[in-house]
Amino acid sequence: MDIKEKVQSLPLTPGVYLMKDAHGSIIYIGKSKSLRKRVQSYFYNSQSHAPKIKRLVHHVKDLEIIQTDTEFEAFLLECSLIHKYKPMYNRKMKNPMAYSYIMVPNSDGLRRVEITHSPAPAKDRVVFGPYTANRSTVDKAVQRIQECFKIACSHTAAGAATPCLNHSLGLCLGMCLGGESLHKYNELMNQFIGLLEGSDTSLYEEMEQQMTAASERFDFETAAKFRDGIKSVNFLLHKEKVIGFVEENRNIAIYEFMNDDTIKLFLIKRSTVLFSGKFHVDSSDITQMQEEVKALISAYFILDQTAYTAEVGRDEIDEAQIIYSYLQNNASHYLMIPDEWLDLEKQVEFNQELASWLRPRDQDEEEHE
Repeated sequence: MDIKEKVQSLPLTPGVYLMKDAHGSIIYIGKSKSLRKRVQSYFYNSQSHAPKIKRLVHHVKDLEIIQTDTEFEAFLLECSLIHKYKPMYNRKMKNPMAYSYIMVPNSDGLRRVEITHSPAPAKDRVVFGPYTANRSTVDKAVQRIQECFKIACSHTAAGAATPCLNHSLGLCLGMCLGGESLHKYNELMNQFIGLLEGSDTSLYEEMEQQMTAASERFDFETAAKFRDGIKSVNFLLHKEKVIGFVEENRNIAIYEFMNDDTIKLFLIKRSTVLFSGKFHVDSSDITQMQEEVKALISAYFILDQTAYTAEVGRDEIDEAQIIYSYLQNNASHYLMIPDEWLDLEKQVEFNQELASWLRPRDQDEEEHE
């Protein structure tokens, strides 16, 4: 059976596909809610494909699939397999250099923002990340924010006899000369740190105000500069939200409908799936199922004594993004389990929330999907 015949025989179910070259080596791993439809898209209408897709398809000589019960499961399996096999075309998760960190010194003086792949521990600086984007993307985002507030100094230290080149370009307040401009610079750097930490939104608010004011006076070049700066802030903050979400070590219960009367339940701590299993959903015995799920939640989240580090590492950021993104999906079914719900004496609210959350599929929901 040649590759196109194999593609035609694929199921219309969720799963992961592993593309192989003539030597049997895995060169690409992907996932889909419908395996046949997704894989077919590589081999048809190829004229509209990007060059890298055309190169991939040219080298694909065989195909292997792993079916999953749900789309969420396919996302997690894809991530795990990419980490394991490191295919040449899955560059994002393969390359450790794809992860970047932002470092800002806590010391006085001309503090420089540094973008790095491997931050060494130090008490005199604040570190944000990892960001699942290459260094140049993160660097460009930081640079756009700096240019909005004229803190993109090109000197390495304050107290210079002459201002830096960026000062003449209107990108530097003159902090390289020291004095009041350096004081203002350090105030802005503290606001920048607060912005990434989520404790100070004043820079973001000022960018919005500046963009609006520039538009009203028809200064579209300046408005575009602040618009791009706002996009950069949103990019960086989204990544920080993912990391912050995982660092809270939440207990999460998720389920997906496999069909009208069967669900698959996942119990997750941080970015680790502790349990997954299928349940039959029937209105006649829904109470019994809820009790079974409650028992599993209590057992897994109480018994799980894994020591999680405060910092989110590279090895879990991809899984964290999958879980975080899934929870932002309007069609998702999830329930956060506060630790107090696991106390046997304080489970009234737990019982109420569980009964409301875990229920048979209704008609409106089925049509939405």
